[in-house]
Amino acid sequence: MPRRRAPSIDPLSAAMVLAVIWSPSVAQAQSTKPGSSAATQDAPQSTVMQANPKHRPGVERARSPGNPPEHPDSAAPGPDRTLSGVVVEGRAESLLGIADSAGEGQVGAAELRRRPLLRPGEVLETVPGLIATQHSGAGKANQFFLRGFNLDHGTDLRTTVAGVPQNLPSHGHGQGYTDLGFLIPELIDRVSFRKGPYAARDGDFSAAGAVDIDYVRELDRGIARITAGSYDFGRALVADSVTALGGTLLFGAELQYNDGRWQVPEAFHKRNGVLRFSRGDERDGFDVTAMGYRADWTATDQVPARAVAAGTLHRFGSLDPTSGGESARYSLAVRGTRTRGDTRTRVGAYGAYHELDLFSNFTYLLDDPSNGDQFEQTDRRWIGGLDAEQRWLPRLGGREVEASVGVQVRSDFITNGLFRDARRMRLQTVRRDRIDETSFGLWVEGKAQLHDKLRATAGARVDHYLFDVHSDNPANSGNDRATLFSPRAGIAFGPFASTELYLNGGFGFHSNDARGVTSRDDPATPAPLDGMRVTPLVRARGAELGLRTTALAGLQSTVSLWYLDSDSELIFVGDAGNTQASRASERWGIEFANHYQPCRWLLLDADAAVSRALFQDQDPAGRHVPNAVGLTANAGITLLGAHGFASLRMRHFGRRSLVEDDSVRSSATTLFNLRLGCALSGATNLSLDVLNLFDAKDQDIAYSYTSRLAGEPASGVDDVHFHPVEPFMLRLTFEARF
Repeated sequence: MPRRRAPSIDPLSAAMVLAVIWSPSVAQAQSTKPGSSAATQDAPQSTVMQANPKHRPGVERARSPGNPPEHPDSAAPGPDRTLSGVVVEGRAESLLGIADSAGEGQVGAAELRRRPLLRPGEVLETVPGLIATQHSGAGKANQFFLRGFNLDHGTDLRTTVAGVPQNLPSHGHGQGYTDLGFLIPELIDRVSFRKGPYAARDGDFSAAGAVDIDYVRELDRGIARITAGSYDFGRALVADSVTALGGTLLFGAELQYNDGRWQVPEAFHKRNGVLRFSRGDERDGFDVTAMGYRADWTATDQVPARAVAAGTLHRFGSLDPTSGGESARYSLAVRGTRTRGDTRTRVGAYGAYHELDLFSNFTYLLDDPSNGDQFEQTDRRWIGGLDAEQRWLPRLGGREVEASVGVQVRSDFITNGLFRDARRMRLQTVRRDRIDETSFGLWVEGKAQLHDKLRATAGARVDHYLFDVHSDNPANSGNDRATLFSPRAGIAFGPFASTELYLNGGFGFHSNDARGVTSRDDPATPAPLDGMRVTPLVRARGAELGLRTTALAGLQSTVSLWYLDSDSELIFVGDAGNTQASRASERWGIEFANHYQPCRWLLLDADAAVSRALFQDQDPAGRHVPNAVGLTANAGITLLGAHGFASLRMRHFGRRSLVEDDSVRSSATTLFNLRLGCALSGATNLSLDVLNLFDAKDQDIAYSYTSRLAGEPASGVDDVHFHPVEPFMLRLTFEARF
């Protein structure tokens, strides 16, 4: 029987942290300098935005919920409206008089620090209704679910980090591939999100929503963290900021290793760093951010349910111990903002390099009984882009008006390939491609306070794409271009009794893989269906009716009724290991999100989303969109004390169709995670993460397709293939502030 490694943390270490008792003074949180050890862990923050006195003089205070600001530029924090020197510490979901839709919100650093995280990409689960899972090794991008979408690795969810777009078009593994493994959660300043295609500045990949993540500009004290955990998990982080050249230099470096519970050790190595120089603030200043990340790993991909049920394969076992990969990402971004009176100019430029070597085997012995079905996907690319915005804030007829115009330009110079392998040795080249893809986006947006209780937003964008593919098969080479016009609009009624109503509608899109646009005879890549041409830009249409309220003291609630349809669905294909264009689809659903702080020492939050996704045609194969999750829920309870905190979280995603006729369904997954933290002194902290608290035997992801095991018929067997959730684990962290 394979040897099972014991957790690296002994029970005594766990008991030391579990024995921390909160004193009766929990209702009187210690008053500490924001950003210091106790403040970052203990001070309860909800909609409070608190300044860092060390680096940010002249800070304005946030306005209370239900009290609209006098001027749009002096109100909400975030990428489009930012107070000078203000840090969003907790959840800023209650944006009455500010937000353009019920699906818009923001989460600050304090809430992120209290969340137990298995992987960095789970930071996105702060977005209500979003689930982040994994179906392979830790170095591969997360799997995302939102609004009835199986977003695969990021399609239809636009994501930026420090102003750099993360979705990778025409990627070797899947369209819109978004790898957030390089995130350092301790350095995140805020997570801003917008669901639905309603903001004019959000272009490609934003039909389901958009998420902007930014790092802090400075730290009030340095951070040194050491983490040790079950199954040989180890992590070290050091970060600090210093005054230099009239500005602030922030740096962070991270090393991580993990084997995981897998019978074939994952041997995940991560090297990660960030360096940021900034002067001024987000209203008047600039920053230069450099990031570098490299990882390598051995992966246990999804396993066939029939082999696990028969006992011939452990649920943490592998049928190809050489699956895995290597990935790297390097980027440099420059952003500057200048505010003069009622005019603000923002300009950002970025350059990035990405590479991925991914070895997978999903069908085992179906295509090649002798060597196995391992295939290799590679992607190498250089990325360059520009994002500029000009905004004016005049007052017309005594009413507030905001007008914005923006330009977005991006070019990807890509070399990718697909190969048949055996034990990471290439046997056959399926195809190689060199792709040049350039996009130009122009957007305009206007916002007006039409009445004391009525705001309106209207905008539009025009996107033009150029595709140029040079394939090793001349029949798949070619070039194409496409232009798309996307209007958006919304109105907000209120506040009435600390409540607002929103009505939004808009057109969005996602681009298709350039190889799918030009391919004519290669079925192993995103090729045209039934010989039909794949549309370069796929239209999506959305509408939403929403409500946001803070009528009950301490409670922030939002409700959204939404509808979205897409001209072409992108679905995952198991035997090809990537996404392909499919039939038109439609979705509708309801979301309910709550954040409640009844007293200073208690925080409660809960969100639930119910959706339905169907193909629009009446194909006899069925109308159910595979892996469209119908129910997601996320909830947490956090206790805050003078010297510590405890945060228990639950995440659930329900059963879903795995095939179009709904004859095969996945099981549901419910996980509980716990984080406990205490201050040992004014400069040291101890925290314990308990992941999968009840050791659930659920699935991170499941697919239904044909595969073949040894001794099975040549035609293979249709089966469910799943990736198990990781088991009960402990991770103990010691932190020193200096």
